Amino acid sequence: MEVILTSAAVVAFAEIGDKTMLLAIVLAARLRRPLPIILGILAATLANHALAAFVGDVAATLLSGKWFRYVVAAGFLAMAAWTLVPDKLDDEEAPEVTPRFGAFVTTLVAFFLVEMGDKTQVATIALGARYQSVMLVTAGTTLGMMAVNVPAVLFGGKIVERVPLSAVRAVAAAMFAAIGLWLLVETATAG
Repeated sequence: MEVILTSAAVVAFAEIGDKTMLLAIVLAARLRRPLPIILGILAATLANHALAAFVGDVAATLLSGKWFRYVVAAGFLAMAAWTLVPDKLDDEEAPEVTPRFGAFVTTLVAFFLVEMGDKTQVATIALGARYQSVMLVTAGTTLGMMAVNVPAVLFGGKIVERVPLSAVRAVAAAMFAAIGLWLLVETATAG
């Protein structure tokens, strides 16, 4: 249960204000089909985060050793710093959103592509390496993504206007830093 809750919390806080959350708002405004958009986000997140958790798990298995645990800890600390940087979805970065293939397929493809190399995907890789449980990490990170993106689709811009994103970024950064520091201490004190 710890793996799911930690993964969900870390990714949920990292997702607020992230470009995939902004994409969810854009898709909702342009396509006006909440259920297919939510299902597209769910499918894209499951695929992307399962792959990311698997990469983290395999890396931890192949690269086991104290030095790798230090690398994972440094990765969490780097994520803390990266989380403090505001994210935006630039017009040239935003995939062309047309209902040609329907709201579900459009959302699935756009969300999957925008999530590649994103903070939450990198965090999922690190969580996969830390916990070495693809299923539980994927379940947790997907839960965290949906907890943020479902309200973003349903309520759109109203959320962004009311939530102080700088405070949310600070909390997310503190969570990443705490996990990174905890892993550093745990690694340093392990025999």
